[in-house]
Amino acid sequence: MHVARTKEEALQGLPDFPHQSSWRKIDGLRLAHLDIGEGRPVVFFHGEPTWSFLWRKVIPPVAEAGFRCIAPDHAGFGRSDKPTDISWYTYDRHTAIAADLLLTLDLEEATIVVHDWGGPIGLRLAVEHPDRIARIVILDTGLFTGRQRMTEAWLAFRSFVARTEDLPIGFLVKGACRHDPGQEVIAAYDAPYETAASKAGARAFPLMLPLSPSDPGAAAGERVLRALRDDSRPTLVLWGESDPVLPLTVGERLASAIGAPPPKVIAEASHFLQEDRGPEIGHLIADWLSS
Repeated sequence: MHVARTKEEALQGLPDFPHQSSWRKIDGLRLAHLDIGEGRPVVFFHGEPTWSFLWRKVIPPVAEAGFRCIAPDHAGFGRSDKPTDISWYTYDRHTAIAADLLLTLDLEEATIVVHDWGGPIGLRLAVEHPDRIARIVILDTGLFTGRQRMTEAWLAFRSFVARTEDLPIGFLVKGACRHDPGQEVIAAYDAPYETAASKAGARAFPLMLPLSPSDPGAAAGERVLRALRDDSRPTLVLWGESDPVLPLTVGERLASAIGAPPPKVIAEASHFLQEDRGPEIGHLIADWLSS
């Protein structure tokens, strides 16, 4: 297996991101995570095609409220090693790697905060490791059973990813923000990917999403959805007002399906609501956890 590793100097001096990563190894891969603050753990799972940089505006209010904030980079993303074979990337493998983080850091009474592909991964962890996860925060994501309705915007995105080897990571992030985050931020999303081959994870994740109940991952998604219907853990749902990829109606259906309160709508925010309204989201999470 060939693995790309981003040079440290490529990720220095990023805007509003002074943080150094902590490291662990699994299956020969070096994996990165942020570990900021002290207190009860809050674990932030990013999605596609972002990395822990996504949470830089959200984490400070949560850490300042007295919580330990942990934000991993999935294998294939950010500072973590990046296998270059698209077929290496699977839902089962990424869930197992995320579970290893919980076990390696021996996290208990944790809150998970999930976004985009971090949702299927993190929510599955909540079902499979209920002894370690006590609270759930959901942002613009879904559980994919192969029966879900996907928007035309998402299907067009998937088609673009499937035929584009050198994926324009920053361009994709910018396109799903309500407000232009600026060139420095866009460059920071591009920075971990020094070659087209290093973008295999970013290309693989949309293709991993099951579009039929017989596709890989669909049965696991159905199992997680059914388990969460009877789950009593406190859950907060936040949703971008103008998400074209996963519209607010998706958030309303998801919340209803798992018995969670209706989404709190984040005004002036699109799919990457952390870019549009990061500090506001951080304060909402901190206030909810503190109460």
